Amino acid sequence: MEYPLEGSCQCGEVHYKLYDAPLAVFACHCTECQKLSTSPFSVTAVIDSSKIEFEGKLSSWERIAESGNRNQARFCSSCGNRVYHFNPDELSTVKLKLKPINLKDESIFEPKAHVWVSEKLGWYELPEGVKVFPKQPK
Repeated sequence: MEYPLEGSCQCGEVHYKLYDAPLAVFACHCTECQKLSTSPFSVTAVIDSSKIEFEGKLSSWERIAESGNRNQARFCSSCGNRVYHFNPDELSTVKLKLKPINLKDESIFEPKAHVWVSEKLGWYELPEGVKVFPKQPK
């Protein structure tokens, strides 16, 4: 894989450069991620904050997670695409929502675990052999 990888929101107003592979990639089945992605789950890549750069106008929104952690979302002010979210009390990582497209090898964004399967839609079948967590792993 050659870095940096680049991606953008739908309208192209927000861009990012990723300088290293994600620390982890998971599919989250919580109802909040179902709302966010308008699908059965959201794919999230956990990125070392020092390994990614963002450019463009971002708006923000914040909620408190079940754990009590703050979850701040950054999204494109123009098209509304969620770009990433993070805990403002723990700035070492960001959770990237937008993935680069047209990669020769997109496997670096394949989820290695499925979390919050306690809220999974009944008709979605989990892939065999992946790690599964009823809620957020500790």
